[in-house]
Amino acid sequence: MSEHPETSDAALPPAATPLTRAVLEMDGYVATMGWDLPARLFALVDTGQLLASEPGLAAQLGLAEGQAGGLTPVEQEELPDGMALDEFLGTIAWPEVVAGCALVVERLMLPPGAEAKVPDEVDEDRLAAWVAEHPDRQEVRITAAVLRDGSRETALRLRAKDSEREVLTGADLVPALSEALLATFA
Repeated sequence: MSEHPETSDAALPPAATPLTRAVLEMDGYVATMGWDLPARLFALVDTGQLLASEPGLAAQLGLAEGQAGGLTPVEQEELPDGMALDEFLGTIAWPEVVAGCALVVERLMLPPGAEAKVPDEVDEDRLAAWVAEHPDRQEVRITAAVLRDGSRETALRLRAKDSEREVLTGADLVPALSEALLATFA
């Protein structure tokens, strides 16, 4: 993001859409802070509208006229401690000026075949412990973003391959998280 000089636009690879570019920008920004971080929430605003309606803020963020076709991520306050993520997302209502939103969160993921081996009738705590101890688990950082029109994009960064060149992107990598973010616009 422009307000963080350690993540310059020049360092980002070209992206097919403004949403993909914004997702990669947020992923790169959070990557500069390392791992084991709390979840981070971002509002996505149309850069052109921001330049027109808030020129002082746009200047403070280092935005220029040439960036008018994109999306500007604006980090929100920290998420409340102790509140479940799905519960927190259910409390969000965005003003009309917000074109979309994004969430960056770290999780443990298992390979596709691991679901068949989940022990029967385990509660949430036992399941979390089982995943944490699984030998094939991967620590990942998920950056999921959605727009009001239903567009979505996700970036996945594996801790084991913590490099910009290894970040995976796609619209449906974590569909449940994207759906939860879209619900904040309902």
